[in-house]
Amino acid sequence: MADVTRRDALRKIAVGGAAAVTAPLWVQTLLSAAEQHAAHYQASVTQAAAWAPKALTPAQNEAVITLAELIIPQTDTAGAAKANVNRFIDAVLADAPAADRQTFLDGLAWLDTQSQRDAGLPFAKASPAHQTAILTALSTNKAPSAAEQRGVDFFKAIKALTITGYYTSEVGMREEMGHDGNMFFMEYKGCTHAAHKG
Repeated sequence: MADVTRRDALRKIAVGGAAAVTAPLWVQTLLSAAEQHAAHYQASVTQAAAWAPKALTPAQNEAVITLAELIIPQTDTAGAAKANVNRFIDAVLADAPAADRQTFLDGLAWLDTQSQRDAGLPFAKASPAHQTAILTALSTNKAPSAAEQRGVDFFKAIKALTITGYYTSEVGMREEMGHDGNMFFMEYKGCTHAAHKG
């Protein structure tokens, strides 16, 4: 499978159809970086002996774990938490332009504010039913108000990053895509980012 084909497939899965056209530029920028440097990010996630977030606070990291697991929950196969998708997202954010990183974090804060307003608890501490209700409302909102747009855009970003992180992880490839260590790509260019060479 050619690199471009793999990247296109991830984009279609992650953002999906019409959403790819409507995703704001900052979401597209984060997703593009995640796709291009997936191998580098996954290596940093799996090789870290003692991992600590670089871009996320502990509370933000907990929220990202919760969100990612709601997007790809554990069933008869491992979910996003077991695949360390939160670590992947943190690595993407750490390398992202400051403005894009802050927009993502503002979206995370928006989600907590909504949860506090409706349930009296931050998103990660709310009940699963409440968490699901918030995400369902965001994913089905076809005409968001100006106040809701931040949440809708944030959900597109977290969903795209979660899916990309999961399906480029060893767990995702093994359990969902049947990768047994014998699959190979016809071409692998590796990460071309200057900071990741060496």
